[in-house]
Amino acid sequence: MNMSKRAIKGINVDEETRCGHYHTEKDIIAIKFKCCDTYYPCHKCHDEVADHELVLWGREEWNEKAVLCGKCRSELSILQYMNCQSSCPYCQAPFNPGCSNHYHLYFEG
Repeated sequence: MNMSKRAIKGINVDEETRCGHYHTEKDIIAIKFKCCDTYYPCHKCHDEVADHELVLWGREEWNEKAVLCGKCRSELSILQYMNCQSSCPYCQAPFNPGCSNHYHLYFEG
């Protein structure tokens, strides 16, 4: 599903979903937070903007579309994202491979 220009909440979010916290060329994903059904570029943006505690996606929910490519605006399931080898399966845009170090902040492990 293509999300065209769906609003991404956060701090200084650009057109490809980079934010004030993560803004390298490859920082082009946003994550839909389970707790609020809202896309944010990162957990820090959620912490600063949302008025509630973050809730992790459970392992049984990893087929949910919850990751947005900032380049083509395609939604990926959590499992698709985890298995994509740091590039969008739809447009091949490279994602930051370091993001995998933060899975535990978004997804139950």
